[in-house]
Amino acid sequence: MFTGIVEELGTVVGRAGGRLRIAARTVLEDAGLGDSIAVNGCCLTIVSMGAAGSATPAEGEPGEAGAANGEVGWWEADVSDETRRRTTLGELEVGDLVNLERPVRLADRLGGHLVQGHVDTVGTVVVPAPDLRVEMDPALTRYVVEKGSIAVDGVSLTVVDALADGFTVAIIPHTADVTTLGHAVPDDRVNLEVDVTAKYVERLLAWHEAGG
Repeated sequence: MFTGIVEELGTVVGRAGGRLRIAARTVLEDAGLGDSIAVNGCCLTIVSMGAAGSATPAEGEPGEAGAANGEVGWWEADVSDETRRRTTLGELEVGDLVNLERPVRLADRLGGHLVQGHVDTVGTVVVPAPDLRVEMDPALTRYVVEKGSIAVDGVSLTVVDALADGFTVAIIPHTADVTTLGHAVPDDRVNLEVDVTAKYVERLLAWHEAGG
């Protein structure tokens, strides 16, 4: 579970088939093999990690990858066929920037909203920041409400206007500076995750109306 508050911008430094390698610093400080990290809003599992400049995983305990003291390191994740179909991760190229976030801890402040890291659909940027407008599958717009929450490439944002074919959000300068949304241009594709609460409410109401 995540909060949609991006911790750092990572850089894609390699990919081979379904395996993605990302250079990072902050998110590796307390990371180990098997841990989860959200990449542009998509939850991925660390399967390998190493220090900057190393081609193979570091020896020793998971987490001894060279980033424990704030140094730049790298980590790898396998991107499944399903994830490539449902997200933009299959389109990433070496050199691309990505939003990174570690899972929330129970003792942390929830600065955004509850984000699962399970992307619902891919939207298209129509108008760039600061008045970001995103077009999305009309079948999912029923989960988008004015002043509600939505995750765009893993960034927790508040909906300004809920539209028939998408939504608008306001991107403050800080968010533009520390996430990929400040670089987004028209026709860019972005990962979208709607508020899971809305989906549960809909499911329960449908069951109730059916006489369950």
